[in-house]
Amino acid sequence: MSDSAISEPTGSASGGVRTLLRLEGLALFLGMTLLYGVWDGSWWVYAILFLAPDLSFAGYLAGPKAGAFIYNAAHSYMAPMALMTTGFALSSPLVLSIAMIWLAHIGFDRALGYGLKYYAGFGFTHLGRIGNARI
Repeated sequence: MSDSAISEPTGSASGGVRTLLRLEGLALFLGMTLLYGVWDGSWWVYAILFLAPDLSFAGYLAGPKAGAFIYNAAHSYMAPMALMTTGFALSSPLVLSIAMIWLAHIGFDRALGYGLKYYAGFGFTHLGRIGNARI
């Protein structure tokens, strides 16, 4: 891959917008964690499932394109929000608990600056570069 292909993916947030997106992530993490506590969920379950979305890192073993796709699927709001809606519709405490933990994880990652990935590599995110790729 040429240097120009991975030099600067488009669409990375910067400045105040990046800060706002990270603060939204923090609010989501704190809100879902508080809601889970009010829900009286098991903190052992929370601790174990909180890290589960990071298993998606394994997708990078198949290359950056597959890795980004799998990581983004596990770190997008779409699936846990669908799960939460389903949990409310079915009055299922387990499904709601999983959705809250999953959303808390995504919020935590976003607060730390770990955004959705571009195919250029793990360090290229919609919140800017991370890791060794950071400017």
